[in-house]
Amino acid sequence: MYYQQQHQQHQQHQQQQLQQQLYGTATTGTALGGGLQKSYTVQNVASHLLNGAGHQLHHHYGQQLPYGGRAYHHHAAPVGGSILPINTGAAHAYNSRTAAALAAGGTGLVQNQLRGPRSRIPKALSTFKQPFIRDDADGHLIYQIGDILHNRYKILATLGEGTFGRVVKVKDLERNHVMALKIIKNVEKYRDAAELEIGALEKIMQLDPNLEHLCVKMLDWFDYHGHTCIAFEMLGLSVFDFLKDNNYEPYPIEHVRHISYQLCYAVKFLHESRLTHTDLKPENILFVDSEYTTTTVPRKNREVRRVNCTDIRLIDFGSATFDDEHHSTIVSTRHYRAPEVILELGWSQPCDVWSIGCIMFELYQGVTLFPTHDNREHLAMMERILGTIPYRMARQTRSKYFRYGKLDWDEKSSTGRYVRDNCKPLHRCVITDKPDHLQLFDLIRKMLEYEPSKRITLDKALRHPFFAKLPAHQRLHEKCNESPVGAHSSTANAERERSHSLSR
Repeated sequence: MYYQQQHQQHQQHQQQQLQQQLYGTATTGTALGGGLQKSYTVQNVASHLLNGAGHQLHHHYGQQLPYGGRAYHHHAAPVGGSILPINTGAAHAYNSRTAAALAAGGTGLVQNQLRGPRSRIPKALSTFKQPFIRDDADGHLIYQIGDILHNRYKILATLGEGTFGRVVKVKDLERNHVMALKIIKNVEKYRDAAELEIGALEKIMQLDPNLEHLCVKMLDWFDYHGHTCIAFEMLGLSVFDFLKDNNYEPYPIEHVRHISYQLCYAVKFLHESRLTHTDLKPENILFVDSEYTTTTVPRKNREVRRVNCTDIRLIDFGSATFDDEHHSTIVSTRHYRAPEVILELGWSQPCDVWSIGCIMFELYQGVTLFPTHDNREHLAMMERILGTIPYRMARQTRSKYFRYGKLDWDEKSSTGRYVRDNCKPLHRCVITDKPDHLQLFDLIRKMLEYEPSKRITLDKALRHPFFAKLPAHQRLHEKCNESPVGAHSSTANAERERSHSLSR
């Protein structure tokens, strides 16, 4: 009995010591970072924790402005768990997993769970759990409107959610302006992806500090108790969200031209910088301002929205690769995935060009070019729309989609009939035979060349005749010494709540 009491007292003493190490006392605590100690008040723990080098756990780009993120992908089921209410009447509470571990009298589990990201992103904020910091079952940070993160960012609203985390509208209390904050799940693989995105964004900022190449700028990044957070400027809707809100009414040809031109220009810059985006899609193209004017279309006898300004920014660099070499992993969202990726033949920068071709078609038609979730069906749609896949590619692939060099596909099956009835050759998708429409599809066809080595480069794409009618004030070619071939030397609605996208 005596030894049992001694053991219980010893456990209680260990728990008290652990609690003091993790959370501090009621008034003060000690932050440990690589041997460096610093006193702090519990209320200001986020702003005073230091890393081993003595630097504050916070990277801020004070003179640079813009945004990034992603809402639900329109082809994928939303991911996320239910949010549990937080008792704001109490002063502090443990992370739910930490509390369970402490209740069990264990310390190793707690220390393991609070280890934080294995990366150059500072770790101290992940190591010392602040009271009432909790995650849901999927790793999302549980928060309430009005919460203040990092002793600086006040949450105003939730803007979007995806597999990687959530994007919230916040007010920067130091600079007194509103921005978008991407909060990554407290899951190691998503933290690792966030670190890659931060690295890509930092490289882009070094190469293009004035945002001349239309890539989103990162304002700030920091770790918040295992959640990597990236701050961006508030932007408008994605070109997909605007399309969806407009009942999938296609963009006018002039809008298709300007959006496509900017997209080619931005990705060309990435390619010249030895970066490949690998996840280009309409959700990752955001309008700078998505205010619109409503107009009536006589032939449809209904009102449609026309965005007032078609300036865009390219976002989501979480899957970007840092070189232009040959790769073998599966990349890109299904509907924008190049054939060499599906056939596992390896890929490089031309896979981005294929994605742009698919995006341009979607802007023009309002629907996805390849509406499928299956590899074999995807390849069948390609053959129906673009013609037979080259024998060389069929022969080299190790996949089981071909027999004797031909796609193994039953056209008489239900899926075969679906492809036949819902897909038609690309040239038959042109709405009118006006020159600029025909030029658009000529460019799309060159981007959807099966052989990556024969696919048009973005340098040549920017000089395609389709861009010849681009107004002078929309051209960016003077900055890259390019010019298109054939080029010649209302009332807005009230601004709506911005919507942002997240990495899947």
